[in-house]
Amino acid sequence: MQITQVFKGVFRIDGKLATLNLVPSARVYGEELKTVQGAEYRMWNPYRSKLAAAILNGMKTMAITEGSEVLYLGAANGTTCSHVSDIVGGSGSVYCVEVSKRSMRDLLDLCDARENMLPIFTDARYIDEYKDDVGTVDVLYQDVSAQEQADILLKNSALLDSEGIAYVAIKSQSIDITRKPEEIFEEFIDAVSDEFSVIERIRLEPYDKMHLFVVFRKRR
Repeated sequence: MQITQVFKGVFRIDGKLATLNLVPSARVYGEELKTVQGAEYRMWNPYRSKLAAAILNGMKTMAITEGSEVLYLGAANGTTCSHVSDIVGGSGSVYCVEVSKRSMRDLLDLCDARENMLPIFTDARYIDEYKDDVGTVDVLYQDVSAQEQADILLKNSALLDSEGIAYVAIKSQSIDITRKPEEIFEEFIDAVSDEFSVIERIRLEPYDKMHLFVVFRKRR
């Protein structure tokens, strides 16, 4: 097997994305495990993870690294969170905000196995419920299904370091199914432009449709 490093903590094994497994022998969503040179890696499915899809589609800015403090909004069952957990390692933390009771049940089991993942059961619009626990983070990651996606980003930006990086999967269908996705994407970016500048825009096809993955930098 051929292995190369894409970013620190992110690898390609025979052309496919992978992360070094923080919890050896444990799977999260049925992903394949591969051992290369004595180390175990978890294969990262881009059809199950928008971050993986963005990386494969050419994303160049990777602020999530070993030791990063990450606020993850919309953690769901923890698929992408678990790979972020692999990347930040034992010296980092992933604060996992999720509002669904069903998803939180799975997420709690995952957080029990991964000490650097911290579950927060609440709506991402209500940062007062978790801001004291989270403090200030290096990276904000947002993947939420809500009409108020721009407002959620702006509220949670209070927890992001000055000039910190935010990764946002803008879901046009969750905002307005009657309008063209491109209009919604531009409206979102304009709505947050006083707080964030755009570094990269990445379409996620063929892995996800009607989404735009945007890498933002928080303004000073």
